[in-house]
Amino acid sequence: MTDNNQVPGSDIKPWARPEAQAYCFIKANVVDVEAGRILENATVITRQGKINLVASCSPEHLPTDLTIIDCEGRYLCPGLFDAHVHLCAVPGFADLSKAFGNPNDVHLLRQPYTAAQMLHRGFTSIRDCGGAQLALKEAIEDGVFPGPRIFISGHALSQFGGHGDLRGSHEPTECCGGTHSNNHLGRLCNGVPECMAAVREEIRCGADFIKIMGSGGVASPTDKLEHLQFTSAEIQAMVECAYNAGTFVTAHAYTIKAMRHCIDNGVKGIEHGNFIDPPTAQLMAEKGIYLTPTLIAYAQMASDRWKGYLPQESQAKNSQVLKSGLEALRIASDAGVTMCYGSDLLGPLGSAQTQEFTLRSQVLTPLEVLRSATVNPAKMMGWENSIGQVKEGFQADIVVLSQNPLDDVTIFDRPENHVLGVMKDGRVYKSRWSALPEDSEIPVRVKYN
Repeated sequence: MTDNNQVPGSDIKPWARPEAQAYCFIKANVVDVEAGRILENATVITRQGKINLVASCSPEHLPTDLTIIDCEGRYLCPGLFDAHVHLCAVPGFADLSKAFGNPNDVHLLRQPYTAAQMLHRGFTSIRDCGGAQLALKEAIEDGVFPGPRIFISGHALSQFGGHGDLRGSHEPTECCGGTHSNNHLGRLCNGVPECMAAVREEIRCGADFIKIMGSGGVASPTDKLEHLQFTSAEIQAMVECAYNAGTFVTAHAYTIKAMRHCIDNGVKGIEHGNFIDPPTAQLMAEKGIYLTPTLIAYAQMASDRWKGYLPQESQAKNSQVLKSGLEALRIASDAGVTMCYGSDLLGPLGSAQTQEFTLRSQVLTPLEVLRSATVNPAKMMGWENSIGQVKEGFQADIVVLSQNPLDDVTIFDRPENHVLGVMKDGRVYKSRWSALPEDSEIPVRVKYN
């Protein structure tokens, strides 16, 4: 008895999958996020994990090898991209300190669950801003388990006492920088030589970009939001090392002073940016600096549901950034800053990932919000010709929706009702619609001799 359909390479990697099916979606309304319009009654064909055809009508003769899906007017949207997550801050713990501070195997074995949940919500790509490592990214790429496409920073880089230093004030000082026991978020580095070495180490370990801590943060115990972190020389050295490796630096920064400190020294992205003012927003727009706000994280941590999740020293800081968040969106939008979607939810709060759509819709148009979760982060990561659009030649990352997101983008916050199917690289990983079976439900045809 032999398997004539054995997948190439499966003798070494038994999880290797057969080539993605070819699909033909007919009578679909395609969401064109670049043009800001709907292509009605369209046909979309996917082959070998990519979008092969997007046509405004149904072709006269369709190839016989296609799986036909009659959308009956349902909407095909590009897969979503969450540009600020922390997979290492896993659920299962009642307070924030345990979400970050646990043994490596504990958090690593929970990350596949978290990644799969993100994919099921419609996020086919994510950018991890501190904690996720290359082994996880490779396992998902290989098909060992389902999850979004991951862009990793490796460890976020922090000075001693900075936002990536999770030690309390009474813990001992260590002699040098590096990663520390049960701190999977950050790598500590001080001075130009250590900062350069840290960037090179993260690049060696597979980082797609570099994340630095440019100001104090909500979750860290010993720094204030107003603190500037890293010197000009340190930031310039890290930016140069990242540039030499063909990538860029993004910076965690809340205050105007911190944002300008980082921008003036060469970073290409700002995470959070809650206290931005119009002149700083204008500067970011002129320089092409990306802004990734993360409002839902503060809203969740301030909610009654998660009362006590944050330690006392973090609750006051969280209140500060929550209050200014929506106004920051308005200021950035008015200045023309390119914004990306970010959730930054930690531990069990991750279930609220899609609620960022609802928050942003209070200030931004549906199209602005949708672009922040598709084309903008794709461009930031240099993948603007591969993901973020339902377009010929792009990866077949498609979310099937019951309604038009350009009318109401908050439908993503109710995935059980409106996210009918999630396709990544041409495979259906999640379906809530009987006409679109998940790939695992489709029988594999095996011939035996």
